[in-house]
Amino acid sequence: MQQIADWLQKLDLGQYARRFAENDITFSILADLTDQDLKEIGVSLGHRRQLLREIANLGKTAGAAASAPALPEQPIAAPTVTPPVEAAGERRHVTVMFCDLVDSTGIAARLDAEEWRDLVGAYFDAASAAVTEMGGKVAKKLGDGLMALFGYPVAQENDAERAVRAALSIQRALAEVNRRNPGSGKPALTARVAIEVGPVVVDPSGEIFGDVPNIAARAQALAEPGAVVVTARVQRQVAGLFVAEDRGSHELKGVPEPVTLYRIVRASGGGRRAGQRRLTPLVGRDDELTMLMRRWERARRRRGRACHRIHSRAYPGQYLFSEGALRNAAWRRRSRAARRRNRRRTRPEA
Repeated sequence: MQQIADWLQKLDLGQYARRFAENDITFSILADLTDQDLKEIGVSLGHRRQLLREIANLGKTAGAAASAPALPEQPIAAPTVTPPVEAAGERRHVTVMFCDLVDSTGIAARLDAEEWRDLVGAYFDAASAAVTEMGGKVAKKLGDGLMALFGYPVAQENDAERAVRAALSIQRALAEVNRRNPGSGKPALTARVAIEVGPVVVDPSGEIFGDVPNIAARAQALAEPGAVVVTARVQRQVAGLFVAEDRGSHELKGVPEPVTLYRIVRASGGGRRAGQRRLTPLVGRDDELTMLMRRWERARRRRGRACHRIHSRAYPGQYLFSEGALRNAAWRRRSRAARRRNRRRTRPEA
């Protein structure tokens, strides 16, 4: 305790020596004292700040070492180096479009390098614009080939349809490029496009893992020059939106099962999936369907009834809105009928 008293005396705070002794405060616990601890033993605010500053400096300067024994040095743990954790890949359901020029090697051999670069650049610009316009993303440009994704990073319910429309737009854009080329003596460009849909894993660098890109690339090689082909999985999603020709089943390298391909001829101009053989059945609408059929039978007997039709895209609360609208319409009909009855009752007799 004498060491604490001597130390406080050197700081001109000897009046607190007795309080430190009464509370058994030694040099071994001096570094653990807090402002609240000093306040509880009766140290004033200004002196608490002075003591805390001196305790922090204790053992670090020569003057402090000469005036009091140094506090035991605490071992400093080596900083823990956490190895960087690579972000995991993201699993997505995407539509992959693979587009490649036909006979690009032969065309490049007939042109100067700069001319070939300009020609391929015009093709890439047209293809990229078509993909971007339909909400897709150009993932890679490999030589004279292009791979685009629909459904990443932003997914939409009609990604397959958007991919097919982008493919047809690429073919139209190439036709426009070729229309301008004869005057400059440049050869015509022809592309093959294939589309597949399915699950993939996209890593942070943009690399795509899965069999979907491989199937799209293999199917593209089987397409005719200037054609757009899709797999059966894509065709099921766009049925009715495009005129398609069945190109049969094909064995693709690296793919364990045969893949059925369809050639897209043009957009059908029909409604959404107008060519589907089966429509999704309604669930939980038996009463509504019964009411509609009853109204139809009455209309056939020239006893028509009004039916309200609310048509829009699905959104949260649509059912409540529709129910409220129908209840409001029913209330209006009852109000009009009540007013007519009241007028008949209050009409003066002749």
